[in-house]
Amino acid sequence: MSLSFTEEQIKRYSRHIILPEVGGKGQQKLFSAKVFLVGAGGLGSPAAFYLAAAGIGKIGIADNDCVDHSNLQRQILHSTNDVGRSKALSAKETLEALNPDIEVVPYTDRLNSGNIMDIIKDYDVILDGTDNFPTRYLVNDACVFLKKPLSHGSIFRFEGQVTTIIPFEVPVTVVSTKSLPPLASCFVPGGGSPWGIARCDWLYSGNRGSKADSGERRGFEGKIAHVRFPVNGL
Repeated sequence: MSLSFTEEQIKRYSRHIILPEVGGKGQQKLFSAKVFLVGAGGLGSPAAFYLAAAGIGKIGIADNDCVDHSNLQRQILHSTNDVGRSKALSAKETLEALNPDIEVVPYTDRLNSGNIMDIIKDYDVILDGTDNFPTRYLVNDACVFLKKPLSHGSIFRFEGQVTTIIPFEVPVTVVSTKSLPPLASCFVPGGGSPWGIARCDWLYSGNRGSKADSGERRGFEGKIAHVRFPVNGL
């Protein structure tokens, strides 16, 4: 692999390049990587920031929602001036300002069975940062059909889970149910707790997409990490 960095890129990614486990070759792999993120909210925001800062060459972001004032205390991709704007478009502007080396492709339409396969087919890794069960099942099914690695993060109040699924390579339990579990969203009191979200989102973003793309595929494949932070009140 031919290594070619500008002087500015050497400075920007120097803390990656000096790591023996990453180096110049690993950084080039990150440049070449294409990661698709579903959701630009509380889970997707920190993941997107770290993917962009790491130099992931192409980041697709799907979110059909618009920024609301109630999002701003935890969905750090967006600012007050973004209220009313598409979250996907807001994310693109924020991330490309952070790192001009990358390309961010926004998807403002809601993912469904008719469009998801075509949208994600050219991406290397899929990150699930959604807040509802129907979309999670949809993303999982599409990743199985296309044999795409899927990293999943979830949060409720002060608890979070993270796992990575490699279709047909790691054990997965398929649960058959006639109805979906009740949705616990950010509208539930405590569902949008900033402390719980910040900690679990750090776990979510710090152990997932960029590791797989640099070639280090040892993390949560076939495992589920469950984190709970006891809080007695502020």
